[in-house]
Amino acid sequence: MSSFEEFLTKIEDEKNRFKLKSILDYIEKKFPNLEQVIKWNQPMFTDHQTFIIGFSVSKNHISVAPESKTINMFRDEIVNSGYTLSKEIFRIKWDQKINYGLLENIVKFNVMDKKEYKKFWR
Repeated sequence: MSSFEEFLTKIEDEKNRFKLKSILDYIEKKFPNLEQVIKWNQPMFTDHQTFIIGFSVSKNHISVAPESKTINMFRDEIVNSGYTLSKEIFRIKWDQKINYGLLENIVKFNVMDKKEYKKFWR
């Protein structure tokens, strides 16, 4: 996970750093063909130079950005997991449990949905 290490070191709270690292590690293990990149100061996974999922951190949560089409596809699962959402992101509070199955399904959907896509964003 060398491309994400510098980003992770900037998260001061050790528990929060570990939580995001566990998400990034999980995606890396489940989807080893995805590229790890840092763009706009955010760790992201891409496939054939197309955005799949990105993350950012704030004082209170991790923002997960899978794009609005994917948010709409998984809206019920996101809400049922206890996460708040907006048009482009959903938020996992630092004290919330991570729904790894949801993250896996989101990444799987984006990889399949964008397999022929030629641009970075939808």
